[in-house]
Amino acid sequence: MLNGKVIIISAPSGAGKSTIVNFLIKEFKNLSFSISVTTRKIRKDEKDSKDYYFVSKNEFQELILDNKLIEWEEVYSGDFKGTLKSEIESIVSKKRNIIFDVDVKGGLSLKKYFGESGLSIFINVSSINTLKERLINRGTESDEDIKERLIKAEKEFLLKNKFDVIVENDDLSNTFQNLKNIVQKFINN
Repeated sequence: MLNGKVIIISAPSGAGKSTIVNFLIKEFKNLSFSISVTTRKIRKDEKDSKDYYFVSKNEFQELILDNKLIEWEEVYSGDFKGTLKSEIESIVSKKRNIIFDVDVKGGLSLKKYFGESGLSIFINVSSINTLKERLINRGTESDEDIKERLIKAEKEFLLKNKFDVIVENDDLSNTFQNLKNIVQKFINN
């Protein structure tokens, strides 16, 4: 089925996954973004079918029952995310490499699914306080949501060594350069 490479970008909420994925898509013209499906509410700067496929919980449950997801999980209380098989098939049919922006458990599931065709990258930050500042500055979550994300992040940091590569994201220009080199090497092998 797969004729290209898979780049899996994972990190706790607020570590910069989306910014990094958008950079890599601009740098590598043969990368296509795999749009995840989610039940969470759309944020003001997001677009359906571009950032995510936004669905109801009932629709998500139907996707699970119909075996239409490669992986899925309840990321936060009542909010589900997953990877659609149809999304991957569409990208593969265009003979393009795939890039994912997924949470940590999703990233590990995708790495297992794609095996050697996939490169799993954990985006690390220096501290929980750095994440907290980024989440507050983002201005898209309530105080309760931020608290929930930080509790989850502490658990996710414990899984970082299960990824192929850990990249520090404390200086964005350095992060971009490091990731550009890592992805270039992986795609060309």
